Amino acid sequence: RFQIQRGKTDPTGYKSLGDCFRTIFQREGLLGFYKGIFPPILAETPKRAVKFFTFEQYKKLLGYASLPPGLAFAVAGLGSGLTEAVVVNPFEVVKVTLQANRNAFAEQPSSFVQARQIIKTDGLGFQGLNKGLTATLGRHGVFNMVYFGFYFNVKNILPVNKDPKLEFLRKFGIGLVSGTIASIINIPFDVAKSRIQGPQPVPGEIKYRTCFKTMATVYKEEG
Repeated sequence: RFQIQRGKTDPTGYKSLGDCFRTIFQREGLLGFYKGIFPPILAETPKRAVKFFTFEQYKKLLGYASLPPGLAFAVAGLGSGLTEAVVVNPFEVVKVTLQANRNAFAEQPSSFVQARQIIKTDGLGFQGLNKGLTATLGRHGVFNMVYFGFYFNVKNILPVNKDPKLEFLRKFGIGLVSGTIASIINIPFDVAKSRIQGPQPVPGEIKYRTCFKTMATVYKEEG
């Protein structure tokens, strides 16, 4: 919701994370927090399969290019993220549309009805079910590039611990830091994706059209 709202001037905007939670609970009920849950669940299995399978394949291909291991991991992560984005983007369009709906959970359409409506109105292309694909490519590509590049490089630097508990903490800590850094770096793409896929400020007018123009607009108007 914070990514969709348009700065402090948005009349339906939220003042803080706490205000957002309270408002959703009061207006939309407990199930309001779970709007758009079905598309991510449907996408999760193919998303993970594509991510890790393609990462290994890109890593093998890059082995022939004689790249330094650290760079190879990052480039393989970028490739896997871009491939993953193509798979998940239609699910993201449906998810964001459902989450932007401020009616009660029971009053909004189902995921399948929403998907059919998007296809009927705007088709399967870049104005319909694949809207915001460039921003999604950026979001997943950048995240996986930073995540895999950082994770495998740091994991190979820090020595393996013989104690299973300490070894678990080592891997957990590296994964936590990798995911945090990757999220911080890729969040502008995520905001752009949500603005493009979400409702436009003025009905019938497209304000957020492309990834980098959307970033520029958000930066200019909201900092």
